[in-house]
Amino acid sequence: MPYGELRAFEGRVAAEAGRGKDPVNAPMIRHWCEALGDTNPAYAGADPVAPATMLQVWTMGGLSGHDGRSSAYDALFALLDGAGYTSVVATDCEQEYVRALRPGDEVTFDAVIESVSERKTTKLGTGHFVTTRMDVHAGGELAGTHRFRILKYAPAERRPEPGPKPELTPVQEPKPEAKPESKARRPRPVINRDNAGFWEGVAGHRLLIQRCGGCGTLRFPWLPGCNACGSPEWDTVEAGGEGTVYSYVVMHHPPFPAFDPPYAVGLVELAEGVRIVSSIVGVPYDKVRIGMPVRLEFLRVDADVELPVFRGGAGDAGDVRGGG
Repeated sequence: MPYGELRAFEGRVAAEAGRGKDPVNAPMIRHWCEALGDTNPAYAGADPVAPATMLQVWTMGGLSGHDGRSSAYDALFALLDGAGYTSVVATDCEQEYVRALRPGDEVTFDAVIESVSERKTTKLGTGHFVTTRMDVHAGGELAGTHRFRILKYAPAERRPEPGPKPELTPVQEPKPEAKPESKARRPRPVINRDNAGFWEGVAGHRLLIQRCGGCGTLRFPWLPGCNACGSPEWDTVEAGGEGTVYSYVVMHHPPFPAFDPPYAVGLVELAEGVRIVSSIVGVPYDKVRIGMPVRLEFLRVDADVELPVFRGGAGDAGDVRGGG
């Protein structure tokens, strides 16, 4: 299929002009902030603004969806399907914010096919990235832009599973057994300039919590600024190590390399009032319960990786900074 046939769709309408099913409203802003734990006063009070990251909320169609997908969009997908690119996966989205939205704003939007990439080969297979741009308006002014990118691809062929070993005959010499594969390494934590201090604390068997230099609010995980007052100033306090299981899940499927399911992953509320996601150790996965007291430990899971974990049923165990 000539690439020019695909590029011909760039700039064409992907969805007809639509209107948000509800105006921007304070209850939705409140629900969003409560779900994310965002207490910024700009999002409350008599004259709130909507968090910028809610941009897509005001354009979503809900379970009933939106009408108006264009014939050009359908034709592009039909062309890709016909060329064997029958699978689809969402890859990423990006947003640009132009002006704040406030309760009462009526939102309108339209979408175009912004770009179709040349053929790309990925681990999933070979195909084309299709980017759709949605422009969001309020009161006739551009409020923001949302780009959504998918990959339409032909799945890569899977290598056949090895068959059963052939039976040996008297003239065949047995081949030496292959050495068992070593257990996969645990995923490495992503360390950047915003959280490097936390991992330095872990290396010293200290669980450090950020404390805002403006309002004193404790926060975890680490952030570059305070989500309560917006101050970029902060210092740290060391967690004492006591906590309770606020919530938890038991992982059964899908299996991940280096992990042996089933295992419990907990949301632990520390005595200081912040919460951290971590492994629950020391008790069977099916004995973990909400409200169960836990204590901090540091567990070396690899030669170069040590993680904070929480032991259930620790009772009066010794120094919580000890390693497992």
